[in-house]
Amino acid sequence: MVKIVRKRELNATVTLLEVEAPLIARKAKAGQFIILRVDEYGERMPLTIADTDPARGTVTIIFQKVGLTTELLGDLKEGESIRDFVGPLGLPTELPEGTKRVCVVGGGVGCAIAYPQAKSCHAAGLSVDVIAGFRSKDIVILEEEFKACCDNLYITTDDGSYMEKGFVTDKLKALIEAGNQYDVVIAIGPVPMMKFVCKTTEPYGIKTIVSLNPIMIDGTGMCGGCRVTVGGKMKFACVDGPDFDGHQVDFDELMSRNAVYKSEEAEEAARHACRMEQLAEELIH
Repeated sequence: MVKIVRKRELNATVTLLEVEAPLIARKAKAGQFIILRVDEYGERMPLTIADTDPARGTVTIIFQKVGLTTELLGDLKEGESIRDFVGPLGLPTELPEGTKRVCVVGGGVGCAIAYPQAKSCHAAGLSVDVIAGFRSKDIVILEEEFKACCDNLYITTDDGSYMEKGFVTDKLKALIEAGNQYDVVIAIGPVPMMKFVCKTTEPYGIKTIVSLNPIMIDGTGMCGGCRVTVGGKMKFACVDGPDFDGHQVDFDELMSRNAVYKSEEAEEAARHACRMEQLAEELIH
């Protein structure tokens, strides 16, 4: 079990938890993830490590409350514990030798994963630009954290309610065409966003790394649930990734596989809500 030492609500649906996990904190690198279970009856859920503090022995995770497990995780309070917390898993991000300038592109809650990438590149002495995209101003997260670990931060909103109106791909294309010569682009966010970032960079021959989020269970490559097609070959995101060459990823297949259990997830969330309402009614009476 790991104890929650800090909880912060980043917006209405996104939560940050800092937990005591000294062994993971000492070993984890940018790009790696953990798998947790909220309690002994819970499902195994992967989350990318958003930050670590080896001196304090803590690991930070950031998640969006979109399903039953994330809702239960979000209900936990400081001082309470998460039942299982295993990692670091996956391969850390590797940049090509000679990389000097990087553009990190994050979309929505994917910015929680983009942040450690930008922080790691900045700490390595690279020139780092960050493009962070959100639907609107009210869901912007980690703005100050990004400012501290990049040379230039560009925030876009779909509706124009904050900073620049438009999509991250619009800003990325504009920066490239303005003469910014990036050695690598790192794109992390919704699968369609990563797909179109890769389509944006491909004509310019810019290496593009994406962090994939397929269905995952054991995190060891045994179950095969996280298989993805990269360069026409089957890969397992938990052990071969989660980072891959975005120009080689079959994004359409990934989107199709990620949608397989949508109806079952919705039904389980509804059953849980009904049980909670029934319990509340019993307590009242």
